[in-house]
Amino acid sequence: MYASPTGASVQSPDTRHDARAEAFAGRRLTWKSIRDVISPEAYANPTGRGLYYFVRDLIVFAAIMVGLYFANAWYLVAPLWILSGFAISALFIVGHDACHGALFKNKRLAWWVGQTAMLPSLHAYNQWSYGHNRVHHGHTIQLEGDFVWRPVAPEAFRELSWFKRVLHRIYWSPVGAGLYYMNEIWARGMLLYTAPQAGALRDKLIVVGFALAVSAACIYAGGAAPSGFDWSAGLWLWTKMALVPFLFWNYCIGFTVYVHHIHDEIPWKGRGEWTPAYGQLFGTINYHIPRFLNFFFHDIFIHMPHHVQVKIPFYNLKLALEDIKQHYGPYVAERNSMFRDYLHSTAHCKLFDAASGRWLPYSAAYPERTANLSPA
Repeated sequence: MYASPTGASVQSPDTRHDARAEAFAGRRLTWKSIRDVISPEAYANPTGRGLYYFVRDLIVFAAIMVGLYFANAWYLVAPLWILSGFAISALFIVGHDACHGALFKNKRLAWWVGQTAMLPSLHAYNQWSYGHNRVHHGHTIQLEGDFVWRPVAPEAFRELSWFKRVLHRIYWSPVGAGLYYMNEIWARGMLLYTAPQAGALRDKLIVVGFALAVSAACIYAGGAAPSGFDWSAGLWLWTKMALVPFLFWNYCIGFTVYVHHIHDEIPWKGRGEWTPAYGQLFGTINYHIPRFLNFFFHDIFIHMPHHVQVKIPFYNLKLALEDIKQHYGPYVAERNSMFRDYLHSTAHCKLFDAASGRWLPYSAAYPERTANLSPA
C-alpha cells in the first residue's frame, strides 16, 4: 500500500497486479467462457452506422486538409497538424474495425471502406491484417509471440549492440512512441515486409501508388507558378499536408498501442504460462478519455472487449465492457489517467523479468554496477 496525493491509502501497482493474478489463478477460464458473457446487442453492426462514421471521418479529414492548404501562419498550421493526426487516427480505427469484420457483414464492402480509410495512414489492408489480426491478437502479451512493444529481458538488453541499446532507450522514452511505430511496425512490417496472405502485395501497391500520387500532387500544386516551378514551395506544401500529418499520426498510434499493453499491471508471459484467456483479460487496460479525444479515437481505449471479441464494433465497446464486468469484474482494469500512466510507464517500464513478472529499470541489466555502489 502507498499514500495517494490526497493522503488516502491505495494499492500499489504491484499489489493490484498480484490481486488480479491471484484471482485469475483460482479459476479455470477459457477465452470462450469470457466471450460468452457478452450480450448479442454488442455485436449489432448495421451497415448504415459503419458508413456514417466512415463518411463523417472523411469529411473531417478533408476539412483539415483544406485548412492546411490555405493556412500559412504557424498558429494555424500547428493546431491543424495536431488535428490531422487525430483525423488520420479516426479513419484508421474505422479501417481497423472493418478489417476485423466488426463494421460490416459484407466482406467486399469491408475491404473498400477499410482500405480507403487506411490510405491516409499508408497502411495496406490485407498486409496489416496479417500482423495485427493473426499475430498480435492471437498472442497478446505473449513474450515469444506478440511483436508489438515486446519487452526485453535485462540479460538480452545487455547483449544488444551499443546502437540497439541506444535505440531501445529512445523508443521506450516519453518521446519514442512515434519513432518506434514508424520504424519497427510501419517501415519494417508494412513497407519492407510482404505478408504471406492473399491480397497483401496488391494492397501494398495501392498504398504506394497513393503515396506517390499525393506527393506529386502536393509538390505540383505548391510549386507551379507562372514565373517557373518553385521546388521549395512545392516541398513545403508536401511537408505541410503529407509528411507532418503522417509523422504525427505515427505518434498517435505509437502512444495508443503503448498504453494499451505496457503498464505495471500488465505482466507479459512466456509460452508455457500464457493462455488465450490470460492474454485477453490481462493484456490491456481500459482508459476513459476526454470526449473531444474520443470523437476521433472511437472508444478504442476501452480496449479489453476488443481483444476478447474483435467482432464488436467500436461504438459497442462500452456495452461489452459492462457485460464483462458483471462476470469478471476483478480482472477488469479501468483508469482515467492515460497521460499520467504513459509518463509513469516510460519512466519505470524499461526491461522485463519473466520469472517474477516485474518491469525493471535499465540498471537491472548491470547488477555489478549497483553492487559496486553499495556500502561494504
